[in-house]
Amino acid sequence: MSALVLAVLLSLVSAVAYAAAAIVQERVAASAPSSVYAPVRRPAWWGSITLNGLGAGLHVAALACGPLTLVQPMGALTIVFALPMSAVLIHRRAGPTAWRGAVMATVGLAGLLALTRGVDADALAMGQRLILAAAGFGGVAALFVASKALRRSATRCVLLATAAGSAFAMASVFTKSVAQDWQSEPSLAELPSLFAIAGFALSGLLLSQASYRGAGLAAPLATVTVVNPVVAAAIGLTLFGESFRYGTAGTAIALGCGVVAAGGLILLTTERLSASRHEDVPAQGIPPAPGSAEHRAQPDQTVTPPALR
Repeated sequence: MSALVLAVLLSLVSAVAYAAAAIVQERVAASAPSSVYAPVRRPAWWGSITLNGLGAGLHVAALACGPLTLVQPMGALTIVFALPMSAVLIHRRAGPTAWRGAVMATVGLAGLLALTRGVDADALAMGQRLILAAAGFGGVAALFVASKALRRSATRCVLLATAAGSAFAMASVFTKSVAQDWQSEPSLAELPSLFAIAGFALSGLLLSQASYRGAGLAAPLATVTVVNPVVAAAIGLTLFGESFRYGTAGTAIALGCGVVAAGGLILLTTERLSASRHEDVPAQGIPPAPGSAEHRAQPDQTVTPPALR
């Protein structure tokens, strides 16, 4: 088996592991409303952490066997695998709007990452890392605070997923810098960067768990899947000297891919908003259908005319 084929297989299994972890997280969020961020008493949540760790390990192994331009776009298959797996495992089917949004987000992300060209850049200096860490934690905190002010659960959860994807992206950026320094000369000077990696990774995990509460599976997962590499690519373009292939034409195509991915996220969000409105209809005073269990359980509220009393 060639290294390229092995990289593809590892990437596929990694995407499946990430998708399974997302399904478990969404189920835990739906059944544990009192534990929004860290339901540590739920064994299923620890199972999702194990699946996430498995996916991350397989992803790193795939990067060791194949090129970044092949392996990284395949991470977008997580959302594509998650929808049919959700239908089979928990009998929750995604609507046609969710499928269109997922496909658009995946295609846009894959095109964006395939056009990004990496270079052998130097690691970030410690001063740059401190500024980047402060900006990253500040941005994630701002998104978190903004989500608390929103009333609609769907938009609030998408904003939390955006914060989670940004945190995961920042963890990847610091991991790249530490890996470059570690290959040349490991030292205790890397401890602040290691703490930053742990902080961003933990923040991303807790925020992603909270994003599944009341928002279903598709919209939060697609948001994290798209925001993570987009933020990482933006930092790579500005700090690591990366660029898009094919010059001006490649840049224009990459911008178009970004628009397609954003359109997919909008479709997923609007699909969830529509589903939330349908779910809220019984709570808005509309009586249950005659003959239903809810109708039979209600007391008789028929008003007897005065003449018959």
